[in-house]
Amino acid sequence: MRGRVSLKIGVLGVLLVLCGLIVARAQQDNFFSEWRPNANTRGIRYVGNNACIECHKEQAQQLHTPMAQALEVAPDCRIVTAKGKLTFRNGPYTYTIAREGNAVLYSIADGRSSITKPILYCFGQGHVGQTFLFRHNDVLYETRVSYFEKLRGLDFTIGHRPAIPASLEDALGRAIAGDEPQQCFGCHTTGAVQGLELKLDQLSPGVGCEACHGPGEKHLAAMKAKNLDEPQIFNPGGLGGHELSQSFCGTCHTSFEQAMLLPGQSGINNIRFQPYRMFNSRGHNTNDSRVSCLACHNPHEQLQKDTAYYDQKCLACHLTTAKEKKTERRRADACPVSTSKCATCHMPKIELQGMHASFTDHWIRITKPNEPVPR
Repeated sequence: MRGRVSLKIGVLGVLLVLCGLIVARAQQDNFFSEWRPNANTRGIRYVGNNACIECHKEQAQQLHTPMAQALEVAPDCRIVTAKGKLTFRNGPYTYTIAREGNAVLYSIADGRSSITKPILYCFGQGHVGQTFLFRHNDVLYETRVSYFEKLRGLDFTIGHRPAIPASLEDALGRAIAGDEPQQCFGCHTTGAVQGLELKLDQLSPGVGCEACHGPGEKHLAAMKAKNLDEPQIFNPGGLGGHELSQSFCGTCHTSFEQAMLLPGQSGINNIRFQPYRMFNSRGHNTNDSRVSCLACHNPHEQLQKDTAYYDQKCLACHLTTAKEKKTERRRADACPVSTSKCATCHMPKIELQGMHASFTDHWIRITKPNEPVPR
C-alpha cells in the first residue's frame, strides 16, 4: 500500500507505492535521536497537527501537501463526493462506488445477487488514483477496482487480474493479510501503527507532523518548560544524505535494502521506489546532502512540478560550462547539451502499466532512445 506493498501489490500498490519495512528498531538510549517512521512510540502520546502548528506556523502548509492527504476516512472521501457515482463492469459483475449520506458504499452485483460493503478508508490523494478498504468477515479487504484520475473512472486495482472471478465472493477484492495492514496504515497515516500494533482508532489521516518527527507529547512539555537544549523531538533534516534517503524516507518509499527483498520487482516495476533508484544512480550514491531527498523535495511544501525548478539543484554540483573551473563543492562535469530542464533528459517520466500515469524515474543517467528501463 504506500512504501513497500506485498508482492500482489494491490493499491495500495504502486499507486501509493509501497509501504516499506514498517518497524524500525531503536538502537540508542535517546528515543528522539533514533526515531524512524512507525518506530515503537514507547508510550509517548501523539498530540496532533494543530498542536504543532501553534508554534510552527510556517510549516502549516504541509497539511495541504499530497503526503498529508495520503489517506482519507470514508466520510471525507472527496473523489467519491465529486464524482457522485463510479461504475465498472467485468463480465457479469458490475461494480459501484457511491456516496449515501456520510457513508461510501462499495457494491458488486452479478445480475442475480449482490454484496454491499461500507468503505472505511480511501488510500491515495487522487492525483494518480485512489483505492479503498472495507471489512468482510471481520477482515480488511482491498477493493478489486480503484479510481484512476487519467481515466476519471474505475479500473482494476494494481495486482488484481482481469480474469472473470468464479463467484461474487471472489469478485470482492483481496484480503489484507499478515503485517500488510501495519505497512499500509503506517505509511499513509499518523499514529495508526505503534510498534507492532495496529491502532486504527487512534489514526490521524495522512502523513502529518508526527509521522516524521515522532509523537509530540514530550516535546510540548519540554517547550513549556523552556528546555530548549533537549527539545524531545526528532529532526530528520539532521541526518546525512544517504541515511536520510535510504533509512528514513526509504522506510515508506522503499530503500535499496527493501527493494532487494522484493523478487519480481526489477526494471519498470520499481519505478516508484525512488530511494532505491537514486541509490543505483552512478555518482549519486553518496552521503552528500545535495543529493538527498530533501535537496529537491521540501516535505512542508507542495510538490514542485515545474522542471525548471530543479535545475539549480543539479547545478549545485554540476558546472555550467566545460570551461568553468572546478571547485571543492562543484566538481561534477557540465552537461554538453543544456543547463536547463535537466530532469527532462536525465530523469525521464515513464508510464507504469496499469497505473494510467507516468512517474519520474529517479535513476539519474544519460538516457538513450529505446533503451530498456534499468533494473
